[in-house]
Amino acid sequence: MPFSLNLFRTDPVKARARALYDAILVEARKPSLYGEAGAPDTVDGRFDMIVLHAALVMRRLREEGPQGQALAQALFGRLFDDMDAALREMGIGDMSVGKKIKQMAEAFYGRAAAYDAALKAGDAQQLSTILWRNLFDSAPDQENAARRLSAYAIAADREIASMPAEELLEGRLQALSAA
Repeated sequence: MPFSLNLFRTDPVKARARALYDAILVEARKPSLYGEAGAPDTVDGRFDMIVLHAALVMRRLREEGPQGQALAQALFGRLFDDMDAALREMGIGDMSVGKKIKQMAEAFYGRAAAYDAALKAGDAQQLSTILWRNLFDSAPDQENAARRLSAYAIAADREIASMPAEELLEGRLQALSAA
């Protein structure tokens, strides 16, 4: 039996994670999030919208057993590979990229856990407060924007929860109508 080494074979889990991540980027970049909903159209605001959408998708994937958990982990890896590349494109030096990625990963975990807790509790006010603190640094004039984003996140979470598991596990995320 001949030995065959295919160095260019695509890992199917990574391929599905890439497809999900690309769909998450489409959702996180919807102009309505930065206009009507009020998310800050800044590097940090865009990072937070990517984190929010990724956290919602990963929350759903975790419910799908080992296959979903593996895909969620691959999605996390894809997200941070992209963040690494973005930092390098922005001119961040090699010596600083690792430290920044670590800070971003900590921010992701903190936000994802906080969003999950608020969503599990069905507490729109708690979610609004979390978004207000993270996206708007608790600026008093931004409370309404945080409430709008909270309502959006709850609606998006419901939409993602209602999507067929098979589609998500194949790397397909339906467009969200919540925005």
